[in-house]
Amino acid sequence: MINILSRARVFGGEHIRFTHESDATQCTMTAAIFLPPAAAEGDVPLLFWLSGLTCTDENFMTKAGAFRMAAKLGLAIVAPDTSPRGEDVPDDPEGAYDFGLGAGFYVNATQEPWAEHYQMYDYIVSELPELLDEHFPVDTNNMSISGHSMGGHGALTIALKNPNRYQSVSAFAPICVPMDCPWGEKAFSHYLGDDEEEWEKYDTCALIEAGAPELPMLVDQGTADTFLEEQLLLDELEAVCADAGFHALIRRQEGYDHSYFFISTFIEDHLRFHAEHLSHSPD
Repeated sequence: MINILSRARVFGGEHIRFTHESDATQCTMTAAIFLPPAAAEGDVPLLFWLSGLTCTDENFMTKAGAFRMAAKLGLAIVAPDTSPRGEDVPDDPEGAYDFGLGAGFYVNATQEPWAEHYQMYDYIVSELPELLDEHFPVDTNNMSISGHSMGGHGALTIALKNPNRYQSVSAFAPICVPMDCPWGEKAFSHYLGDDEEEWEKYDTCALIEAGAPELPMLVDQGTADTFLEEQLLLDELEAVCADAGFHALIRRQEGYDHSYFFISTFIEDHLRFHAEHLSHSPD
């Protein structure tokens, strides 16, 4: 059961924003989907987009400029929220932006009081695809995944843990080693506790080091990103991929920062990349 909040025509397709009651997160979740014109004729390939800290379903859909190319390529795009929300959902006690509401980190929390609601991994991997398959003309057996910052971390780790579910993965300015950066250390210690073996299950570099199967991967990082050295740690991802013989296309984009100006500049490259690996996409 879904509740449609809004519908808007765009590039011959449609943007639909909706809510639903989630069993995974035990709250009302909001998401948005873009359906290309080809969806009028049957199920279309689906790209998951996972957004970053403080974002909702709206940031990508309003700022990325993805619809023209997605319509041309026949790709649906779904943008879920970045965390559970609601009066009963706990937040960072100090109200910080990097934990709690808007900062679910796409993990299944094991620690109280977070475990009841912060099950974003299960929500993205299992529950939301089933809901989309039921209500929209999308092929959930023909999916790719992408994201930005915290969402880039989510996209990479989810794809590496589920290589048979996704045809390809890409990321903009991902948190590459959450175990070793302040954002990730704070989130993981609260959501997952002190056992770093649990942390490794949600760390891109740890997963590649442990032998995660290779799948098509594209990563873009702006060189003027103020979070690059302390939080994102792209050098470590490059080194781990080289050591493991894991083939990933990693690009440094000169002068670009962490914003949606960066994402909107290169989003069409990412959409084409995914279309190459998703079956039955138009040229």
